[in-house]
Amino acid sequence: MIEHELLRTPGPDSIFARRAGLPITVRTFLSDVAALSALLPPRGHVVNLCRDRYRFAVGFAAALSHRQISLLPPHDSAGMLGQLLLDYPDVYCLTDHPPPAAAGAAPLPPTLHYPEHLVHAGGGHAVPRFAAEQPAVVLFTSGSTGRPRPHGRTWGELVDSALAAGRRLDIASLPAASLVGTVPHQHSYGLESIIMLALQHGLVLHTARPFYPADILAEVAASPRPRLLVTTPVHLRVLLTEPHPLPEVGLVLSATAPLSVELARDAEARFACLLHEIYGCSEAGQIAARRTALTEEWRCLDGIALRQDAAGTWAYGTPIAEETLLSDAIELKDSERFLLRGRIADLVNVAGKRTSLTHLNHHLTAIEGVLDGAFVTSDDDGKDVSRLMAFAVAPGLSGEEIMTALRLRIDPAFLPRPLHMVAALPRNTLGKLPREDVIRLIARIRRATDHET
Repeated sequence: MIEHELLRTPGPDSIFARRAGLPITVRTFLSDVAALSALLPPRGHVVNLCRDRYRFAVGFAAALSHRQISLLPPHDSAGMLGQLLLDYPDVYCLTDHPPPAAAGAAPLPPTLHYPEHLVHAGGGHAVPRFAAEQPAVVLFTSGSTGRPRPHGRTWGELVDSALAAGRRLDIASLPAASLVGTVPHQHSYGLESIIMLALQHGLVLHTARPFYPADILAEVAASPRPRLLVTTPVHLRVLLTEPHPLPEVGLVLSATAPLSVELARDAEARFACLLHEIYGCSEAGQIAARRTALTEEWRCLDGIALRQDAAGTWAYGTPIAEETLLSDAIELKDSERFLLRGRIADLVNVAGKRTSLTHLNHHLTAIEGVLDGAFVTSDDDGKDVSRLMAFAVAPGLSGEEIMTALRLRIDPAFLPRPLHMVAALPRNTLGKLPREDVIRLIARIRRATDHET
């Protein structure tokens, strides 16, 4: 039987995490895992809702110790939790904040509140080991379209993926780096690039999850060097508008949306570091990486390869339990190198001409003065692409100025009709635009327009 340690560390007195600048040792972490494990109810599944990254990591490890599977849904609304209770009757919630109130008569899973003070048993605690085939988590698709679908990952798959990513990113050159992340740890990207990187590479987990630019920069600046920043293109774009010098970072990771070459080069210059982009999905986990400032070509992580057939592009290999059909249009160079051509669902055909929303969004947000923007299909179900509309966040520009710039960049067939200037886009914590939120935004604009007329 193959087993993997919970964490790889120089020793029990090394630092595992920092909260508000104060260190938490590996010894304390293992004691907290043992103490929390003794409090877990005899159930098979847990929804780990802890917002504090350290408490999430303790809960995740305690669940593994109890052979419980952590369910990581795309959000923690009452409706989502109620649905999980129907699908997993033996589920409970672990949380460090008040859970959502029940919606109507639908029951919610029972809740265990993370104790303010854990009672430790005497003696030390060895680093636990878990079987590679032990089910560890169930991740869910984002739910931007339709009902979220579950995708299980074993402990061995998570460890293999974290080790492969660490080798590609040369994490060994950043020993005991401070790990600051702007993305939720309940998402596959946050779980793998924050929690698992910290566990498997001896990185120091910072418990806060800063969201606003000033908070992100303050957290990074206060962290001991070397530093690793895990973030998204949306956050990077806002951070780079800061006129003052940015704190030095040893490595920046980006994922969840395509990153432009210009933005990657600007980030490397401003943070004085290398930037790597991660490509993956909830279904298969991390698949490939690239240094975007130098190349548009992706290279699969060790042990992963791609193949294509009439159905599309499939990913397979050591960290992937089952061969997985990917949702992106991919141009294969060989089994381990490829180019991304946009999500299949984002491909549009207007007047016999084809492009992708990703391509259009790139040109919109590349216009100087546009802080954020997105093209969307103009109907409510995303199928009619006879015309496109777009939203732009650009306080210093007019709509006509943006349209003039777009005419120089894209085919006239794909010009937005209309272009709406908005104060902000309803992005979620990963920087994505869920379809239901876009539909609500369109409805609000239409109601305002009807009212004016």
